[in-house]
Amino acid sequence: MAVDDLRRNEMMAHLLDSLESGKDVGHYGRLVFAMVGRHFLDEEELVGYLQKDRDFSEEEARALYVQVQGRDYSPPKREKILEWQAEQDFPIIPNPDDPDAGNVYRDLQFPEEVYDHISGYHEQKAEAAQKGTEKGTERVSPRP
Repeated sequence: MAVDDLRRNEMMAHLLDSLESGKDVGHYGRLVFAMVGRHFLDEEELVGYLQKDRDFSEEEARALYVQVQGRDYSPPKREKILEWQAEQDFPIIPNPDDPDAGNVYRDLQFPEEVYDHISGYHEQKAEAAQKGTEKGTERVSPRP
């Protein structure tokens, strides 16, 4: 059931198919798969898919899962995936010219905590930007 949910997104279906066929999806392909997949698959299932990558052991797959879970990474935005894709041979987003390709938030329903986490991050970023603007507007009055 959860794998079927992931297949609703073209990029995740591409990653699933590539892993199932034993392809090396690259460091960032595995990272994206873990960052998104952890919300749909249990640890054993996610590790099982990751270790199907011919260049990735069970130990490495489990370590990646623990890292992503422990740091509570949010699923990456399309722009970040495209940046990462440019750094490796495997095409994470098979059709990068399609502006909807790679947008996991469009096709997949994540747990509410994911959206809360993202919202909190944007609020903190806005507050930091506001403080930076306020500091930048402080001026010393010229001497009369």
